Amino acid sequence: MSELRGRVAAVTGAGSGIGRALAVELARSHCDVALSDVDEASLEETRKLVLATGRRAFARVVDVRDAEAVDAWARDVVAEFGGVQLIFNNAGVALAARLTRVTLDEFRWLMDVDFWGVVHGTKSFLPHFQAAGEGHVVNVSSVFGLIAFPGNGTYNAAKFAVRGFTEALAIELEMEGSPVQVSCVHPGGIKTNIARLARVGTDEEQPDRAEMSDAFDRAARTTPERAAQVILDGVRRNRRRILIGPDARVISGVQRLLPVGYQRLLARFIPFEPGQV
Repeated sequence: MSELRGRVAAVTGAGSGIGRALAVELARSHCDVALSDVDEASLEETRKLVLATGRRAFARVVDVRDAEAVDAWARDVVAEFGGVQLIFNNAGVALAARLTRVTLDEFRWLMDVDFWGVVHGTKSFLPHFQAAGEGHVVNVSSVFGLIAFPGNGTYNAAKFAVRGFTEALAIELEMEGSPVQVSCVHPGGIKTNIARLARVGTDEEQPDRAEMSDAFDRAARTTPERAAQVILDGVRRNRRRILIGPDARVISGVQRLLPVGYQRLLARFIPFEPGQV
């Protein structure tokens, strides 16, 4: 989809971070934008930012864990705009917890948002793309969908699953001769609120929130606005894998060079406490 002008794009997790930046950048690229988030106030702020560009915006509070709600939103987006060509499955949460301590309820909560939310968005919008004979599915994984990281095993599980799901979908659609394109996005450190909003496992020692957020901000290399630009450039070029930031490119290279050896390096040199990872 080399030309975005005049398209309709849907974005989950549009209330902040990469989702908000995507919504605004899409509008600046002359797209009309459908927005969803669980935070009504932040969603409204994003809606106003899109409207300020002169493009149309359709916003709805949607919990991506709810397949029926996502499906209804997709149908209403088509009814509102007369069609839809892009879905950015971006909504996500974080959880710092050792796999030996994380509870099943905590694990299910994260998987329901970070993995099943992506599946729900894909399954709800894909039929509309196939019926129209065009479309692009963009699923946001992470560099933690390329390598595992101590203290983030639940997040790894979800983001590896997103990667596998998305890559398999791309292969199947190509085999079918479908015109629908598929991209998997792997952001490195992005300056968003995900660390500030992250849950810490109930069986973990609770870290200093300010210290954890400051450490994340120091490590984050890329702004949400730059991330959105890289994603849309990748969409225009129909790239199946989109790496965001120099850290993402380094991690991708390390994974290819040391597919098993990187695990021993992390075990030796990375602090393991939740507040430090």
